[in-house]
Amino acid sequence: MMWCVMMTARFLLALLPLLLTLLTGVCARTAKEIYVKTGDLVALKCPCKGSNCVDAKPIWTSYTTKEMVLTKMSSAERMQMSMLIHGRSLVILNSSVKHQGNYSCSLGNASRQYWFSLMVYTTVQEETTYPWTCAAQEACELICPDANVPAKGTPNITSKDIIWHKEGESSLKTTGYFSRVKENDHGVYTCTRPYLYHDQTYNMTFTVVLDVESNIKSNIFSRITSPRMSEVFYVDLGSPKVIDCKAVMYSKDEEVFWLSGDSFVDTNASASVYYNYTASEYDTEGIKMTASLVLKKVSEEDLSKNYICKLQTDKEAFQQYVNITLTQKFKPSYKRLALGIVCVVIVMVVTVVIYVKFKIDITLFLRDTLGLHSSISDGKSYDAFLMSYKSDTDSGLNEDDRKQLESVLEETFGYSLCLFDRDILPGESVAEAVLDCIEQSRTLVLVPTSSDRGPESGLLSAIHEALVERQTRLVFIKTEATDVSLPEALQLLGKAGDCVTWKGESSRPLSSSFWKQLRYHLPAPQCTPKITLLPQTV
Repeated sequence: MMWCVMMTARFLLALLPLLLTLLTGVCARTAKEIYVKTGDLVALKCPCKGSNCVDAKPIWTSYTTKEMVLTKMSSAERMQMSMLIHGRSLVILNSSVKHQGNYSCSLGNASRQYWFSLMVYTTVQEETTYPWTCAAQEACELICPDANVPAKGTPNITSKDIIWHKEGESSLKTTGYFSRVKENDHGVYTCTRPYLYHDQTYNMTFTVVLDVESNIKSNIFSRITSPRMSEVFYVDLGSPKVIDCKAVMYSKDEEVFWLSGDSFVDTNASASVYYNYTASEYDTEGIKMTASLVLKKVSEEDLSKNYICKLQTDKEAFQQYVNITLTQKFKPSYKRLALGIVCVVIVMVVTVVIYVKFKIDITLFLRDTLGLHSSISDGKSYDAFLMSYKSDTDSGLNEDDRKQLESVLEETFGYSLCLFDRDILPGESVAEAVLDCIEQSRTLVLVPTSSDRGPESGLLSAIHEALVERQTRLVFIKTEATDVSLPEALQLLGKAGDCVTWKGESSRPLSSSFWKQLRYHLPAPQCTPKITLLPQTV
């Protein structure tokens, strides 16, 4: 008895491979046939409809050489077979003969299985070509099929620009667009869809046969007319939004619907996000259909979702889709605008105050640091002519202060001075000599002295006229006690020039306000200062 049981078990085990082969053979007759060129990438997508597609996890099984449950393998094991699984897709990166055979997928514990029969070919066959017709002398565009391409968002897989190539020609085209189709444009075209995966490029190639006819008006095909690909829609969070997807179709078997990622958007109006559609009757212009995506209240989650309008045509290779982007509207903040204006005004006021308060220091800093000095020849021999005038008080510069003034301007700051005692020859007319020095100098500096060294009133009037006529700059040094006791001619000169106040002992240091103002009102010297002035403390 035991012997009979063992023999029966061995017999059944021997029949098991045969039964499995017969079973897969029966399923293969109902399987979806997919053709792929040797070396090309191909993606098998497990069908799913309804709300359970989001969480559905497909189980992929291969029946090529032996039955293998691909889902139970590790990622490394699948990569050794040039395969990877993402979502409901099984992607074969580099197809070869060993991948040819039957595949099945089932969603979770569902009893229904979907079957695929993968055919790997080396030469173009009729089943692997896509016909296309264009009208002669009219614009036409070849569309590269997107059958069995990887789903958008597949990790690490990036699509690149499509490349077109006509059989028998060496040149490549980056587009299948013809501005005006000619008779000799007919022929076999290959479009290549490159995909980048981990720095390795994998291709999908499709063969499109173009037929140019002269007796047709145009190539008629179904298409999505709006929205545009990757169009951005601005929305308000918490507010409703309706986005229309419009299409023109030429078959009643075609339809337009919305997807959220890889899942179908619900048609139930009670859902927070759903779509409805309207269609016109078929006429010479086709069927005009509108699928409206309705968001009752836009949420932050909706902003991150990938909504796609898809046109399902009777030619699977020429199905179209348009993905859109939802972006939150920018609401201008008037508080921020007002704050920005206040900040700009404050910055402008502070800048003006700083300039007014420190303009002398800034000007002198640029001169001393950058070595700025006058380089334009104006025919003048001196930078300044120093001339003393009699102050009626004892607060004027004494002899030592006057010599220090001359020495510092010449030796420290590099000014070329015309001095009455040194540069006017004896015997010359005082008035003519003074006017000649003014003629040769860029600036006249009037220095108050306590001794009787000042010019007469008539000479002062002549000096005033010479300054006005020659447009010579005047710097009038006065003392704190200088007031209306000055002669009228000196008062007139004081009003015509820039005034600098000598404050006695506090004005002697080179870092004092007196020296800064005097240098500021004087033009930049023609030569570089002999000594670099360092900051001093009062």
